[in-house]
Amino acid sequence: MAAGVALAVAPQFVTQVDASRALQAFRASCPVLLKRQDQSGLASPAAWASVCAEASTVSPEGAAAFFRDRFDWVSVGDGKAFATGYYEPEIAGSPTPLPGYMPIHAVPRDLIRCTRADGQTGRGRIDETGVCVLYHTRSEIEDGALANKAAILAYAADPVELFFLQIQGSGRVRFPDGSVMRIGYADQNGREYVGVGRLLRERNILPAGGASMQGIKDWIRTNPEAGRALMRENLSYIFFRELTGPGPLGAISVPVAPRATVATDPKFVPLGAPVFLALDRPEAYGFWVAQDTGGAIKGANRFDTFWGAGAEATRIAGGMSASGVALILVPKGSASVARPQP
Repeated sequence: MAAGVALAVAPQFVTQVDASRALQAFRASCPVLLKRQDQSGLASPAAWASVCAEASTVSPEGAAAFFRDRFDWVSVGDGKAFATGYYEPEIAGSPTPLPGYMPIHAVPRDLIRCTRADGQTGRGRIDETGVCVLYHTRSEIEDGALANKAAILAYAADPVELFFLQIQGSGRVRFPDGSVMRIGYADQNGREYVGVGRLLRERNILPAGGASMQGIKDWIRTNPEAGRALMRENLSYIFFRELTGPGPLGAISVPVAPRATVATDPKFVPLGAPVFLALDRPEAYGFWVAQDTGGAIKGANRFDTFWGAGAEATRIAGGMSASGVALILVPKGSASVARPQP
């Protein structure tokens, strides 16, 4: 057994909690599991073949027993999990520019991967002297750096709502005529993601329990100038594409499923694998499937649960802060040869 990975016993009360939804999400993930190289080292693509074949025959009522009996359950590191939530927001917008509206950009034509003078390779651009440099920051983009460099998908009525839609990574834009454009993550400017809630807590502006998404929004709106400066401290900027399928796409190009998809760090959890979260928030307790990633979702036991769209999803995701234990499900026998990343 590799250091940092331990076989675990399924919790005593493994029931049907979200198992049928997770089974559907697992089935959708199987084509990816069978061909994607696993960064975590917990299982090879070939190891998933038999359980993926079996998953197609399992009834919804048999989902919990399938997960309990047909997998090795493993903990990575200390197994102590922390989970937040995300959702598919809907914001007001316009297909044409209006006063005060902010553009929603597609991927800029000059955003490339290149090697900078410091030897680091990553997202960047070629400047006027022909040198690879870091791509524009959020401030520079908002001040017009993308003029004639990126298509504009639509225009957002509220810059605060657009900021939080970028954090979620996908969402819906509702136009004045009632029509809706669904947009999803297409790329990022390569700059560091900075959590504005963390900044507010560190500065004692909001208490630890007051840094919910709604609490942060309220503070930004109450303090517009300071709020705009705060948002600009998050240098990361997300570019979108229009989506036409059944829902937002996760990191493995499979539509994410409400109350079934969880974002994880692929260095520690195979993308597409089932996960059991035994958490102190009952809404999030149960089976999930790793179908997504996130800029702030880093580490062996860091998770972000997806709740879908609408008022309830917004409420649950915005206030989700759960602790507990995480167990990763891998095909029988895989755990004995696991090689997790440091």
